[in-house]
Amino acid sequence: MFLIVGLGNPGTKYAGTRHNIGFDTITHLSDEYDIKLNKKEHKAVCGAGFINGNKVILAQPQTFMNLSGESVREFVDFYHLDPESELIVISDDIDLEPGNIRVRPKGSAGGHNGLKNIIAHLGTQNFTRIKIGVGARPTEWDLADHVLARFDKDTEEIIRDAIDRAGKAAVTIMEEGPEAAMNKYNQKVKS
Repeated sequence: MFLIVGLGNPGTKYAGTRHNIGFDTITHLSDEYDIKLNKKEHKAVCGAGFINGNKVILAQPQTFMNLSGESVREFVDFYHLDPESELIVISDDIDLEPGNIRVRPKGSAGGHNGLKNIIAHLGTQNFTRIKIGVGARPTEWDLADHVLARFDKDTEEIIRDAIDRAGKAAVTIMEEGPEAAMNKYNQKVKS
C-alpha cells in the first residue's frame, strides 16, 4: 500500500495558491483514477482506491501546512506503513522554476515547513517527495505572501502540466521506484 500526501492549507481562502499545489495534485490523481476524496480521517480529507493495481490512499492534511506531520504520522501508524518505501509527499518548491518538478527519495526539508514537520513527526528524512516548482519570491515580497498567492494567467497552463507530470511521477515511483521517476521527470521544462 502507498500513502500519497499532497501538502496545502484547508479552506477556500487558500485554494489555487502556490502552497496548495500538493492538494491540487491529489485532486488531479483523484479525478484521473476515480478515487473519491470522501473521508475525513487522521486529520485529513482522504480516499482509498487503486492506481494500476497498487492500493493507495490519497490524502490532503487539514492541519494547515506547518503541522502536516501530525496527519502523516497518524496514517503511518494506523496502516503500519514504512515511510521509506510506502510514502510519497507532494509539495511546492520556491527553488524550482514554475513547471519543473523534482523527485527525491530522501533529503532535508529545504526550508519547507510542511516537510520539516513531517520529518520531525516521523523521525526520518527517508521518504520520497515530489517537489513542484512555484518560482522564487519577488525580492520586494514577503515569502508568506508569495506562497499564499495564486499563479498569474501566463503560468496557469505550465502549472496544470506540472501537476499532471507530478501525478505521473507518483505512479512511476509506485511501479518502478524513485530512481526511475527521477530519471524521467527531473528535467528542466522550458517556460
